[in-house]
Amino acid sequence: MDERPLAVPAPPLRPYVSGYAGYRQAGLPPGRHRGLPSPRLTLIFTLDEPLTLAGHPDPAQAPGTYGALLGGLHTRPALITHEGRQSGIQLGLHPLGARTLLGLPAGELADIDLPAEAVLGRQGAEVGERLRAAHSWPERFALLDAYLLGRLTPEAGGSGPAPEVVRAWRLLAWSGGAAPVATLAAEVGWSTRHLTARFRQETGLTPKTAGRVLRFDRARRLLGAAAGRGTPPLLADLAIRCGYFDQAHLAREFRALAGCPPSQWLAEEFRNVQAPGEAFEEG
Repeated sequence: MDERPLAVPAPPLRPYVSGYAGYRQAGLPPGRHRGLPSPRLTLIFTLDEPLTLAGHPDPAQAPGTYGALLGGLHTRPALITHEGRQSGIQLGLHPLGARTLLGLPAGELADIDLPAEAVLGRQGAEVGERLRAAHSWPERFALLDAYLLGRLTPEAGGSGPAPEVVRAWRLLAWSGGAAPVATLAAEVGWSTRHLTARFRQETGLTPKTAGRVLRFDRARRLLGAAAGRGTPPLLADLAIRCGYFDQAHLAREFRALAGCPPSQWLAEEFRNVQAPGEAFEEG
């Protein structure tokens, strides 16, 4: 069994939720998956079996199992293990929408994983039970729409992020993570020190680190998409496309943020992909 349905949230949710990614797999050999750094918070509701984390982005956090998990922005991988079966729905939450959907800034969740009900409360636990009882993916996605739409109330988000932080994030994203902090600060009218402090308070990352994560996320998505088609690109070409100085720079960043070189990540995630020589020369 290998089901991977995707869905787009209801229009009012799209500024806050990037998408719904269902998964149900069985008959696999036991394995390990890396939950890589990304510019989105992670919310996972499991279906048939709990989620087992052998390692968290914060090494001091003990391994554990979760029926539903909420994870903040991070710069190290989470290590997820399974015994040949795994199922659930993963949501990507925009960090600047955390106040509205979760009732707290994303900065309070930086580098940690929590049982989702610790933030979502009883209703979060209830929606997890309803998702497990649902009979189809469209029904599950509709349940998520209804639940999250119910959380979109003006009072849920409080005052919201400072407009300067919102603009700085957007400028950084538009630049592909390349905009210097000094440029962002000048654009929003703050000092670099003040912007860095407020940006980290709101998102959990500094602007410079967020830029690293944005670049890395684009690179690994392009690499994974190409590998899924059986045509992984040369890393030198990928590095230029994603704003790295060169191939060696991309390889160093991949090791730092994924905890392994690109070739190892591809081998773990795409077992049928064979390295075509220089495509995986990592410098």
